[in-house]
Amino acid sequence: MSYKILKTHTLSNIFAALILGTFFLGSCSEKPEDIRKRPNILLLMSDNHSWNHLSCYGDPVVKTPYIDSLAKRGLRFTNAYCAAPSCTPARASMLTGMDIWKLGEGANLWGTISSDFQVYTDLLEESGYLVGHQGKGWGPGNYEAGGWERNPAGNKFDRFQDFLDQREEEQPFTYWFSSRNPHRPYADNATKGTIDLSAIEVPTYLPDNDSVRMDMADYYAEIQSFDSEVGEFLETLKASGEMENTIIIVCSDNGWQMPRGLANLYTFGTKIPMVISMPERSSGARVINDFINLSDLAPTFLELAGLQIPKEMTAKSLVNILESDKSGTIEPERDFMVTGRERHAFVRNGGAGYGGRSIVTKDFLYIRNYEPEQWPAGDPPLYGDVDAHMLHYPSPTKEYMLRYRDNEHAKELFQLAFAKRPAEELFDLRTDPDQLNNVVDQEPYQNTRKMLADRLEAYLSKTGDPRVVGGEMKWMGAKYFMDRDRHPAPSINAQEVLGLKASYSYIEDSVKQEK
Repeated sequence: MSYKILKTHTLSNIFAALILGTFFLGSCSEKPEDIRKRPNILLLMSDNHSWNHLSCYGDPVVKTPYIDSLAKRGLRFTNAYCAAPSCTPARASMLTGMDIWKLGEGANLWGTISSDFQVYTDLLEESGYLVGHQGKGWGPGNYEAGGWERNPAGNKFDRFQDFLDQREEEQPFTYWFSSRNPHRPYADNATKGTIDLSAIEVPTYLPDNDSVRMDMADYYAEIQSFDSEVGEFLETLKASGEMENTIIIVCSDNGWQMPRGLANLYTFGTKIPMVISMPERSSGARVINDFINLSDLAPTFLELAGLQIPKEMTAKSLVNILESDKSGTIEPERDFMVTGRERHAFVRNGGAGYGGRSIVTKDFLYIRNYEPEQWPAGDPPLYGDVDAHMLHYPSPTKEYMLRYRDNEHAKELFQLAFAKRPAEELFDLRTDPDQLNNVVDQEPYQNTRKMLADRLEAYLSKTGDPRVVGGEMKWMGAKYFMDRDRHPAPSINAQEVLGLKASYSYIEDSVKQEK
């Protein structure tokens, strides 16, 4: 049922559904004391935040005490991924519990998504939940173009307390806070001075110099700001008296906004932090190695609420893992993850995308690039799928790599981040965790390459990916709802330092390509 239909319901209709749902759950229990209240759901999401940059994940520099406290009383996932390394499709996948190739135009950034898709927020609202969100929610994009009357994330609020003030007594709720941190541009943080630049661990796919370290320090400072936001939500929740009956999820939407991160199928773009605390139903201080996806949250929330999971959802509920008292591997079949991407920003002539799919296991990452003739990072000289796609605000690491692309110390890293890529990539994560050496053509890896390629193909076939089974790929040429990106204008500083023009255009043939 859509939100448009829901608006015709009276409050009594909603609570009748709630009572019936409670009765149904109770009828399945032999003992009255087994009946549980439906839990509240509080989702706290950072923006463009790589999985390993929290102190509870072992980062020696960033300090995140509030998130660490949740990890101590809950679960920390070591193999959590998003469905796509791009904000809009990753968030759409989370709402629908579906892979991005099932979502039509919803597979793209700055697109739309059809209101024909069921989202967990509407399903929970129809069953009696109070539903709200703060910040981005689904997006960026144009939800009205898809037939929605509001953001698919639910009604929008500026403050968590304002949302709580609308609750009826005993009414369960779900609230999604989308932080702006640590999305670029980074603030000129005063706290940056408290971060020890010498202690920062620069990944080997980035140059190690003061410019990059300062850039990472700004990024860390914004993660610490996100942690403070988490603390504020926890205080408000505690004051409401709902802490124990609330499942709290802290995660990111995709990887960090650095070269080879955001908009890439390397793990720096797809692997995310995920901490879940559920005091009334889950033992704490557990570390889980099962491979899970952000999209798994939708069926999880529905199962916790006692609702039927739609058959269209390709994701799988995490309730069994949450309610287990074990650490390590809980469900052995969760030993791989498939992710994908289509068009990220409008950064190629005519608005062309860069389709790809990947499969990752404990030991290997295999990537299939469907348009190897395209520039994966966007057309030169802006390479707009990296960092500030128009270079309209500071991106020190990207700017450094562009400026020194021909220097010996940066040339190879520049090629890895910005140059064209082969149709297949394979990385041995046991010896090459930073994914620098593509071994897809090396003889010792041919059995592994075939095994992973076959496993990926089987999953894509099972889930109906048009890239494999045929059919319409609605994301191809779909409308992009941010007109200024068609005419990128680099900042004055970028023009001067990198020798760029004042403006560029990618609109050739885009009008006839877009639907």
